[in-house]
Amino acid sequence: MQPSTISRQLGTLVEGGLVEFDPENGQYRLGVRLVQLANAVLVRLDVRTVARPHLEALVAAVGETATLSVPADPHAVTIDFVPTHRYVQGVTHLGRPSIAHATAAGKVMLAFAGRRPLPPLEAYTDRTITDPAALAEELDRIRGRGWADAFEEREPGLNAVAAPVWSSDATLAGIVALQGPIPRFGRAVARKALPLLLERTREISRELGWQSVARAQP
Repeated sequence: MQPSTISRQLGTLVEGGLVEFDPENGQYRLGVRLVQLANAVLVRLDVRTVARPHLEALVAAVGETATLSVPADPHAVTIDFVPTHRYVQGVTHLGRPSIAHATAAGKVMLAFAGRRPLPPLEAYTDRTITDPAALAEELDRIRGRGWADAFEEREPGLNAVAAPVWSSDATLAGIVALQGPIPRFGRAVARKALPLLLERTREISRELGWQSVARAQP
């Protein structure tokens, strides 16, 4: 690369705080902004480490796939999951986005992380909420009851329920969801699994230092 190109790129990195210039020796070094970025990653890794055994326990008890997502823009993102051992299962993978307005995990993010969906609200199935007013009412219900569901809203034949995980400062640290095919994981079965899901998300939150009396609703 040409020195002038490298100089421009270093200047951009300096402006972003990723690199610092030392005027005493004329050299560049890593900037403190990298520490902030690393801390953000470490927080998510801590959530993953704490949540993993609880995801495994949920799958063992319920028999459906359990996922862990974290808030992102514009959608929640899957950072860990434990698949069911059953032959038919939902499609999930690390890094998969949970559409904010059309999935249980995405709606938990919108309800508790103060995020807003990007308009227009795309219809993925005929059950997807595409009316902003209807979505606002749905988010109010989610805040009131502490969990969300999505019945064929993202994919036909798929049902999911999700609940928030809180950090020590009472902000949304993650979202745990259970999902499965409707013939096996319909509304009645999902409701029956909810107490266990909520118990596990509360325990994950407590292990992260959260105290219920300290939680502040967005």
